[in-house]
This record gives sequence, structure tokens and C-alpha cells, in this order.
Amino acid sequence: MSVPPEMQLRSAMQVHPELVPAFESLPQSSNPYEDIEAAREGVHKMLAAFPADRTGVSSERFEIPRADGSALTVEVYRPEGGADTGTGQGTRGAAPEGAGRALPAVLHFHGGGFALGRSLPGQDRAAIALCRELPAVVLAVEYRLAPEHRYPAGVEDCYRALEWAAERAADLGIDPARIALTGSSAGGGLSAAVALMARDRGGPAIVHQSLCVPDVDDRVGADEAASDAEQDVEAVEAVETRVTTARDIQRAWRHYLPEGTAEAEAYAAAARATDLSGLPPAYVLVCDLDPLREAGLAYARRLMDAGVPVTVRNVPGAWHGFEMFAPDTRVAKEMTAHWTGQLREALYPVGG
Repeated sequence: MSVPPEMQLRSAMQVHPELVPAFESLPQSSNPYEDIEAAREGVHKMLAAFPADRTGVSSERFEIPRADGSALTVEVYRPEGGADTGTGQGTRGAAPEGAGRALPAVLHFHGGGFALGRSLPGQDRAAIALCRELPAVVLAVEYRLAPEHRYPAGVEDCYRALEWAAERAADLGIDPARIALTGSSAGGGLSAAVALMARDRGGPAIVHQSLCVPDVDDRVGADEAASDAEQDVEAVEAVETRVTTARDIQRAWRHYLPEGTAEAEAYAAAARATDLSGLPPAYVLVCDLDPLREAGLAYARRLMDAGVPVTVRNVPGAWHGFEMFAPDTRVAKEMTAHWTGQLREALYPVGG
């Protein structure tokens, strides 16, 4: 299996030693937008072949009406028999004095370049893991996908799900004072945007935004895209890549934003917002070899400068989505434990 020259250097000098075997066995990537339906079908077939472990978790699907008569699907995952004990333990050693209290809620926005990433019904692994580990009621939001539904369809769906969760808090067993947002990649970008929308619209209170390798800036990869326009397109696409590149990020933005967009709005790309004050505390996770790293770090710094409490973690020698290919490595486990732990602390504060 050949590795592109530019990636051979990165493999030798930058990839974390524990991740080298996974890096060297990465499959060749392709452009999902060439046949988006086939790409989605391929993802679903892969997911169906490896069903999620739902032990200790139940779920229910809800249809939220939109103004145009269509419906937004939200799947609500909850721990079976797991009430909030005030300790963040739920089903894992629940204390009797806390039984019956409402659980915190996490709205989970999946990644996938705004176009892929939707799980099969009842099979959202990230939602299941958070539901079980925090514990919390986790809402997996099946927002409309690009390119069929460009901005602002997806982010408006995510915000509507937040409103719905707050409105139905009592019925859902949710503590409306402990609602958090989380997502990876495009989902991280959507989380940041929804936090901005909630602030600006006087919407439901959010206690925490967990932004994992977030895609918050439509300018990432713009220089590469401009360079491609001046080259032989076939030659550029012939370059073999196995990790997410800046060109891949720019391709996703081109399909997410309305055609002809010169500059994204802040609710599409949160890094475009001029004022980040008054936003909820944030966690920002980045990876060394991820083209989204610098934009994520810049957004974290701007949040800090605006007076928002921020925790930042960088995963050395890791690429975008590495944990999907190396889930059993210590690097992946430590990363997951860290961001999950930060979310747990926000939802179960000491003395809260």
C-alpha cells in the first residue's frame, strides 16, 4: 500500500507512535459528494454490520413539526433505571437519596461534513456512550443534510431541537438548568453555532458546549481551493489521501453554504462571529494533524479573550477522526475519557 510523499514525512515525524499501525492501514478516501446517496448507503451498511451495544440504554424517537409541514426527527436516549443521584453515577452505584431527580440533557449533533454521519435508528454510538457514562438524557438530532438542504436548514433544526428539549423538559425527565451541547467536526461547528443562536435569541440556557475537533471556520482550506482552481483538476484529485485534508474541509463548506456565498454568516461558521461574550463555558478538543486544529485553537482563544471559561486539549500525533480507526489505543481512550469527563463535570458540578 503506497503512502503519498507528503504523508510519508508526516508519518515518520509526527504521527503518534501508538497510532502508526492504524495510520499505515488507512483506507483510501474518496469524494462523497460525487454520489452522496451511495456514500450514505455505504456508511449505513457498515453500521448495520456492527450493531451498537445498547446495554442499559433505551431510546424513543420523536417527530418535531417544522413550519413547512415536514418533521425533524430526534431520538432520545436515556439510561434504564438511572436517576440523577447528584454524583454523576446514575446506574453505577446510585445513592437512594437522589433517586427520582431529573437528569441533565445533552444535545448531540453528529459530524460528517454536514452531509453524512447520521446513525441508524437506535444505533447512535456516541449518544449511547454518553447516556450510559455521564449519565444523561441524550438527544441525537437528525438535522437536514447538505447538499440537498443547505445552510441554514441544518443549524435551524439543531436550534429547534434545543427549544423542544427545554419546552418538554418535564415530560422527558430533563433538568432544564443542565442542558449541554456536543458534537464532533461539523457537529462541533453546529454546537458552537447553536450556542450563539441561543444567546442572541434569548433561548434556552446552556451550561456547556463541548466542541470536539470543531469545524467553525469556512476559511479553512480556502487557499488550497484557490490553488486547485489554477491547476489541472484531475491532477489534483489524483493525489492519494487517506486523512482529512484542508481541501476536504473546503469541499464540505462549498456544499453546505448556499451557492454563491462569499462569506459565511456566524450561525454557519461561528468563527465569523464578532462578539463571543456571554457564551456558555466551552471545551475545545483538537488534534495535531487535523486541518481544523488552528481554527479550533483560534476560536478557543477568542472565547477566552471574551471572558468565557474554556478548557483546551490537543491530541499529539493524531489526525481527524483517528479514534474510528484506532479505538482501542491508549491515545483514543484517554482522549474520550478527557472530553467525557469535562462534560460530566459541567453537568454534575461540585456542590451543585
